[in-house]
Amino acid sequence: MKSPLTRKNSSALLIEQAKEVLKIEAEGILSLTERIDDRFAEMVNAIFQCSGRLIVSGIGKSGTVGRKIVGTLNSTGTRALFLHPVEAMHGDLGMVSKDDIFLALSNSGETDELNILIPSIRKIGCKIITMTGNIDSTMAKNSDIVIDVGVPREACPMGLAPTASTTALLAAGDALAVVLINKKRFKSSDFARIHPGGKLGQRLACNVRQFMLTGDSIPCVTMGVTMKTAIDEINRLQLGVALVVQSDGKTLAGIITDGDIRRRIAREDRLLELPVEAVMTQNPRTVDPESPAYSALNLMEKHQITVLPVVDSKDRIFGILHLHDILGKGAFKFNDVQ
Repeated sequence: MKSPLTRKNSSALLIEQAKEVLKIEAEGILSLTERIDDRFAEMVNAIFQCSGRLIVSGIGKSGTVGRKIVGTLNSTGTRALFLHPVEAMHGDLGMVSKDDIFLALSNSGETDELNILIPSIRKIGCKIITMTGNIDSTMAKNSDIVIDVGVPREACPMGLAPTASTTALLAAGDALAVVLINKKRFKSSDFARIHPGGKLGQRLACNVRQFMLTGDSIPCVTMGVTMKTAIDEINRLQLGVALVVQSDGKTLAGIITDGDIRRRIAREDRLLELPVEAVMTQNPRTVDPESPAYSALNLMEKHQITVLPVVDSKDRIFGILHLHDILGKGAFKFNDVQ
């Protein structure tokens, strides 16, 4: 039976080994940033302009990564298909057309099954792109665009099992997908349309009315009260805003946000004594209670805001909608802005 000290030493060794693996894999991904160049941009533009599909092919661990890349691309607006190179040589090549782009994945660039397939792909008329760790390989020499995804070393102590190399390949695929998201201007509403069975897709398809806060949960002050009252109301519900209403208590006149307060403090000594209308933003962005949630989310994303008043056509307040109530509680960012 091992002593407590021996078990402690054994645990420490395991932890250090695990940390070393993560460091090596992180090193592999970071090394790619030094090699992202015009060839990557050329690949993105070719796929963006492609009238067909992106056909992704690989075998073994690269094939597994390829299936994940295909899944990510399809779910974010880029049509993609995984083609097993062996099955392709036995009839599945019929799925490929000259309008497609062929993306081959191989760390060595000497994968026989892919190199045998590439001449047939070339005859069809596809543009061929390779992601490989060996830019002098047979596969690279027979490709139109070569993306270098090589890593300094594998995390496997024997250097045999694909570890850091597959992580880097997966990261390169994610980089491709995200850049295409931006280039295609893929929106939350697009995500909802192609994810009808997913939890987020179902939430985004619902109406704003189902998520908005109502009644006493609406931070609200009347025209004419002081900013001290408005700040107290903002603090009461912790939504970062207070709606300003007309004397009827129903019609929206403006909105005061944490940002409005910070900007005013910088140039105003007597902020707390000011009337709210001196600080509020008039005619704020609003949303109708029957609007789909994805429309509200697109509006929030476009204008970098997290809260929307919910009003009718006469600006009568029905509720208030917070980003977290659409997506569920938790961290969510637009371009690194909380």
